[in-house]
Amino acid sequence: MPIDINKVPSPAFVMEMKRLRENLELIQQVQTAAGVSIILALKGFAMWRVFPMVGRYLKGATASSLAEARLIFEEMGVRAHTYSPAYLPDEFDEILQYSSHITFNSIQQYERYRSRLSTSAHVVSPGIRVNPEYSEVEVALYNPAAPGSRLGEVVENFKGVLPEGLEGLHFHTLCESSSYDLEKVLNAFERNFSAFFSQLKWVNFGGGHLMTRKGYDTQHLIQLLHAFRARHPHLEVILEPGSAIAWETGVLVSSVLDIIENKGVKTAIVDVSFTAHMPDTLEMPYRPRIVGADAQPQPDKPAYRIGGVSCLAGDYMSEYSFEHAPKIGDRIIFEDMIHYTMVKTSTFNGVRHPAICIWHEDDTLEIVRKFGYEDYKNRLS
Repeated sequence: MPIDINKVPSPAFVMEMKRLRENLELIQQVQTAAGVSIILALKGFAMWRVFPMVGRYLKGATASSLAEARLIFEEMGVRAHTYSPAYLPDEFDEILQYSSHITFNSIQQYERYRSRLSTSAHVVSPGIRVNPEYSEVEVALYNPAAPGSRLGEVVENFKGVLPEGLEGLHFHTLCESSSYDLEKVLNAFERNFSAFFSQLKWVNFGGGHLMTRKGYDTQHLIQLLHAFRARHPHLEVILEPGSAIAWETGVLVSSVLDIIENKGVKTAIVDVSFTAHMPDTLEMPYRPRIVGADAQPQPDKPAYRIGGVSCLAGDYMSEYSFEHAPKIGDRIIFEDMIHYTMVKTSTFNGVRHPAICIWHEDDTLEIVRKFGYEDYKNRLS
C-alpha cells in the first residue's frame, strides 16, 4: 500500500520501511554471492533510527568524520571503516576508538599518525586512498579523479614503494554508476597499483555502486567481483555504496503556501527550500521528480515554477506541468529524497526543517522527529 499522504505532516521526509528492506535484501544477495563485504556509507544515509535493521544485512558502515564514526559505534554497535581527507590532530585518538579500519588520504598523513595507531586498545587496520586517474563521472563537483584532485595519491607518488605497515588500498571514483563503469575503473586500479597487492590484506572499492537502481546489472557486478577475487584471493574486497541503500525509499512532502505570477511566470511557493532541504538540486544540478507532474512543460497543461520558502533568489525549480493548476494548500511531493538529501539539509534562513517520518510495513506512520526553534538556535552562538 502506498503512503497515505493525508496522515503525513508538512513538510516531512517519509522513508518507507518496505522499500528499505527490499534494497537491503538485494544488496545482501550481492554481498553473499560475490563473497565481498558491503558496508553503509553514512554520507549517503545516516538515519540512525534504522541502523539496527541495516546491521542485520550489511557488514558495517563507513565514516568520514569523528561524529559519523561515533554514531556508527553507538547506534550500529560496530566500529567504523573511517576515511577523511585530513584528520584533526585533537580528534585522531578518539576516532581510533570507534574505528576498525582507518584510511589516510595521503602518504604524509599516514606517516604523521602512524605511531599513534599502536596506542589504540584494539587493532586498527590502516590503509591509504589512491587515485586510479580514471572516472566515468562527468560532473566535476562529483569527480574525485579529476586532474589535480586532492583526494588520494596517484601512483607516481609512491615511487614504487608501499609505506611499511599499510594493509589496504581504497579508491572511490564512481557516483551512482554502473557495474560496467566499475569494470573500467578496476582496470585502471589494477594497472597502476597491483604491484602492491601482495603486501595488502584488503582493498576498498569505495561508493557509487548503484546496484538497487532499476536496470543495474547485478549479475555482471557479481561476476566482476568474483573475477577480481580469483586473481587476488588473499584480499578482502569491500564496497561502500551511498545512494544504493536508500535509493527510492521515500519522499519529501510539502504544501503550497502561495501562488505568485510575474511577467507570465507562475510560481507555486512551498513550505520547503531547495537550498536548505534539497541542496543537490542546485549543486548537481538535477531536477527532482514530482508526483503527478511532468518534469518539462507541456503545451496543453498548466506550468508552474516551484519556489522554495527561503529568501535566496535562486531557490526554485523551473516550470513543471501539472494536470490541474496547483492551489494553496495542495501537496507537492518530491520523489526519492531519502539518500543524501536528508544528510545535507540545513536551517538556512531559519526555515522549518522537515519532520523525519517512517512509513512502516503495517501501514502506520511513525513521526520519528520534529524540528523547532531550539534546533536552529543551538547550531549558532
